[in-house]
Amino acid sequence: MKAYADPEAWFADAADWQKPVISAWRAAIVSASDFERTIKYGNLFFLHRGPAVLIRHEPERLLLGFFRGKRLLDMEPRLKPGGKYELANLVLREGDVIEAATVAGLAGKAARLNEELGDPTSRSER
Repeated sequence: MKAYADPEAWFADAADWQKPVISAWRAAIVSASDFERTIKYGNLFFLHRGPAVLIRHEPERLLLGFFRGKRLLDMEPRLKPGGKYELANLVLREGDVIEAATVAGLAGKAARLNEELGDPTSRSER
């Protein structure tokens, strides 16, 4: 896993086809709620009372993850549950699309769920 000094260094390392997608996702996410951005485990995390959304770039794909994603399947059926907590991810390859309004809706709901239920990574949530 590659280490990045900050979100902009992380962004600079994305593939050219990924940068406009990531920019649109970041704008949609921050429009949905008051998120703090940070880098964890080589991914861009959006925190709102705990981790809520993450973006991961790999050479051949982008991953958009929601820590309470299992509760968001009705909003985006392409989300695939897996991993710890209530995580669900959407994997996109070059040419795949998810509308910015959908990303904003998912991010907003993820933030509201963290407000209601607390940090999804806290011991009380496990």
